[in-house]
Amino acid sequence: MRVAIPASIRSAADPLPLMIAAFCLLWSSAFAVAKLALADCPPLLLLTARFLLAGGLMLTAAALDRSPWRVARRDILALALLGIANNALYLGLNYVGMRSISAGLSALIVSANPVLTAVLAAMFLNEGMTWRKTTGLLLGIGGVAFIVGSRVTGRIDDPIGIVFTVGALVSLVGGTILFKRLAPNGGLWLGNGVQNLAGGLAIAPLAFSFEAVSEVVPSWRLIGALAYSVLFVSVFGYLLWFHLLTVSGATTASAYHFLMPPLGMLFGWLLLGEHIEWFDLIGLAPVALGIYLVTRPARSARRKLAPGSEAGPAIADGVSPACSTAH
Repeated sequence: MRVAIPASIRSAADPLPLMIAAFCLLWSSAFAVAKLALADCPPLLLLTARFLLAGGLMLTAAALDRSPWRVARRDILALALLGIANNALYLGLNYVGMRSISAGLSALIVSANPVLTAVLAAMFLNEGMTWRKTTGLLLGIGGVAFIVGSRVTGRIDDPIGIVFTVGALVSLVGGTILFKRLAPNGGLWLGNGVQNLAGGLAIAPLAFSFEAVSEVVPSWRLIGALAYSVLFVSVFGYLLWFHLLTVSGATTASAYHFLMPPLGMLFGWLLLGEHIEWFDLIGLAPVALGIYLVTRPARSARRKLAPGSEAGPAIADGVSPACSTAH
């Protein structure tokens, strides 16, 4: 005999909301923390150190786990490709762009992730596009475009830096689709360790070719920012990100990036003293409404989760269950 667990108890025991909150805080704070580190270290050298340290830590953790490494050559190649897209290209372009734009604007541009992800997921992952999701995505991109346009017109941020950051956004979306498409085995520790190591090895030649070690200014600010980026962002932040991708559709998981603009601007103000303009606050309104529409479950999914139901977690409109990786 199976006993139905009340929905309130299931909800209270569900760690997913806490994981989402932790991911959003870690991801959004990373922009301001990176901006602090960039004051004392060139971007590519900083990323090389971050990726190699994070990769070494995660591969060590995977080795200490003593679980059998069921990973084929195809999985290693796929993980290395993801590391180049999600780490080297995304953060390389992002860090270069952040030298001439604010941390808050960088977080805002990256928050447009769900728009491109939804389009590509519909094309390559068979994730449907409903009118509600389409409306939400249009509202989100409209809010982002309004703020970016106002900042460029007011000459608050450099257009070249914005171009680099948009390139970073495209790389992140490509990595998201590749992860869902390839679904490599290896587990989160091993998988993320290989990705960070591949990202570090890919970006190191560029770092030592175009940047000088003499430009690095040793400081407690740099050490603290690097340690935070390695442990809390590269390790825990990316583990949370790929876990969210495995338990939800790519469009739904990416929609959480719409929460990054207000949080990114908040951390930019707290850590860097960046000013928040009135048009920033106006543009955030459609962004907030957009994430609600994109992530709101369909009516059929909400009916399945009525009290006493034994159905699994809701899936947002038109979003198929995620491809799973080995854990």
